[in-house]
Amino acid sequence: MQSNFRMTEREWIRTSMRTPGILIFGMVMAPCGWILNLVTTVAPNWRTLQGFTNLPPDRVIEQGIFDICIASTATERQQCNQKDTAYFSNNIINIAKGMMLASLIVTLIGIAVAIPGVRCWRARPQWAICTVAGVLIFCSGVLTIIPVAWYTHILQDITTSTQRIDVRVGYCIVLGYIGGIFEVLGGFVMALGWCRCCGGKNRGERPIEQVLGSRSQPQRTPRRVDVPSLTPTRSGAASSIPESNRYSLDDDVSFPRAKSPAARSGLSNPSFNGKPYDADL
Repeated sequence: MQSNFRMTEREWIRTSMRTPGILIFGMVMAPCGWILNLVTTVAPNWRTLQGFTNLPPDRVIEQGIFDICIASTATERQQCNQKDTAYFSNNIINIAKGMMLASLIVTLIGIAVAIPGVRCWRARPQWAICTVAGVLIFCSGVLTIIPVAWYTHILQDITTSTQRIDVRVGYCIVLGYIGGIFEVLGGFVMALGWCRCCGGKNRGERPIEQVLGSRSQPQRTPRRVDVPSLTPTRSGAASSIPESNRYSLDDDVSFPRAKSPAARSGLSNPSFNGKPYDADL
């Protein structure tokens, strides 16, 4: 049984020391989702209230799960730590507090577990530990999406001590959705390392028979192709000229346009043995 297990382990081999892409994806998405969820938990902007009957028209109340602030559209000043017993007595507020805090803690635990499992300096990642980390990160994303979606569903029904007319979704809801989706995707992809699929590509592995077979095949030598020279040689150029039209390269061939001025003057006054030549003679 032990020998068969070892043979199963030796059937696959990593061809490089690079960290598999699924682990890189999970280790990037998890911290990004954790930061977004932290802002969602702390920031007091799960919903905004506007259009009050007894307050100025530019007054806005921002409600979160831990704090309530009063702001104004004309200035950037905020007055936080506002009391609203009716708002904080809703069940969704207490549930959202517990689930968001649990999500932050579980994400940190998942990242801490994933670090020794990934270990890019090892020959092979510890896939069992990476799978556990992926499941934890996935669960933390679910813990974020549940209270955010529930709060959005009953947004108009959440009671408050202030009479309002206009209720709008705050930016924390958007950040909560994005952070939760990041963690769900990162944890799911990281957990895919538990099984070997797509021919081992998810783990960055290849069958050992395929690797050994590619190494045992002889390398093909490049084929040599002789390309004829486009510049003809001197002997070849001479042989291509007919025998009757050949001339010696040492012959003095005179071209009228190539004559110097002195030569042209000599042709106009021909001489014989140093004396002027008379055509009448």
